[in-house]
Amino acid sequence: MHRASFFLFFLGFLILLDFYGFQGVKFLIRNLSISTQTIIKIAYWSLTFLVAISTVGLFTGLLSRSDVVGRTIFFSAFVINYFPKLIFFLFVFIDDLIRGGKWVFGKLQPNDLTELKTGETISRSDFVLKAGAAVATIPFVATSYGILSGAHDYRIRRHRIVLPNLPKAFDGIKIAQLSDIHSGSFWNKTAVQGGVEMLMGEKPDAVFFTGDLVNDKAEEVRDYVPIFSKVKADLGVFSTFGNHDYGDYVQWGSASAKAQNLKDLADAHKLMGWDLLRNENRKLQIGNESIGIIGIENWGAKGNFSRYGDLRKAYKGVEEEPVKLLLSHDPSHWDAQVREQTDIDIMFAGHTHGMQFGVEIGGVQWSPVKYMYKQWAGLYNEDNQFLYVNRGYGYIAFPGRIGILPEITIMELVRA
Repeated sequence: MHRASFFLFFLGFLILLDFYGFQGVKFLIRNLSISTQTIIKIAYWSLTFLVAISTVGLFTGLLSRSDVVGRTIFFSAFVINYFPKLIFFLFVFIDDLIRGGKWVFGKLQPNDLTELKTGETISRSDFVLKAGAAVATIPFVATSYGILSGAHDYRIRRHRIVLPNLPKAFDGIKIAQLSDIHSGSFWNKTAVQGGVEMLMGEKPDAVFFTGDLVNDKAEEVRDYVPIFSKVKADLGVFSTFGNHDYGDYVQWGSASAKAQNLKDLADAHKLMGWDLLRNENRKLQIGNESIGIIGIENWGAKGNFSRYGDLRKAYKGVEEEPVKLLLSHDPSHWDAQVREQTDIDIMFAGHTHGMQFGVEIGGVQWSPVKYMYKQWAGLYNEDNQFLYVNRGYGYIAFPGRIGILPEITIMELVRA
């Protein structure tokens, strides 16, 4: 009953946004021609209609929840439609507060001090509503651009880390990192393939994938196996699971069905030629020198994210390696266990996506996700132990990115 009440309240709020905001729109376009007013009114309600139809389709089953195109259309229309309207709603509301204040003030004044007559109303402020429309245009343009362009605007981010204990044979090794592919959200296969080609153009010596290959189900990656199978490296492609890979966020008919889904996903890693590390390690060998590669299952210190990882188990066997590199999906794991309990040189993580929204211009780096995660994007260093948080290759929920663009990391390791 609680969920139903919340849904009805939320639906009522959206209806209020639409009709209340429409009053402001009608005022702004009052002096335009009838035909122009009609076009604007149709445009105003068209996205609302699309959202309504999509919502009905989702709740009645006519639109499958696993339909990537349908889901993308729904979320895109919802964000593009209601985010700007929420901004405009605030300006209309402020305008009504001002009008209401003037009306009350006028009623309280003696008749000879005010020209406001009985039944007379205060006209709307043309300036306030025009300012609201201008401000609302910004998120409309930003969200539209974030979906159409930002979602697949892959950026290569390069970093060089000096490790004093790096064996000579590994001096200059180039490691590529991908994270948070979320194949169940993709709607542009050509663009996804283009990103893989960008990665392979870097000719990495090794590739790390740090989790969240899918949103919920192994079947989501089926159509993308041929694309990600092209990710190759001479020293190997190593991967691990993220919180979304376990199927914890969907209802399963039985525990065995959920377990089979995880097995199918592990098989997909193998089919792509990726070495999936589940609380285990490998030794990279060049000549007679080696370094340790450790991979654990998801372990999160923030929120209610799953803790399947076992760092002690994964670490056992590489204690004597001069350099140790860890694949661990959730960056909160670094402060919680890695720095305090091990001598791991670099941890590679993802998970945050940079919230797919923020600002990275010059030296300014901000996203709302920083208020939950101390380390949320880029390179961090504490006492010569490093953490790198990849911004993610894909996206989830909102089918785009604004300011925080999808990333391919190229990490070069060099001797001191």
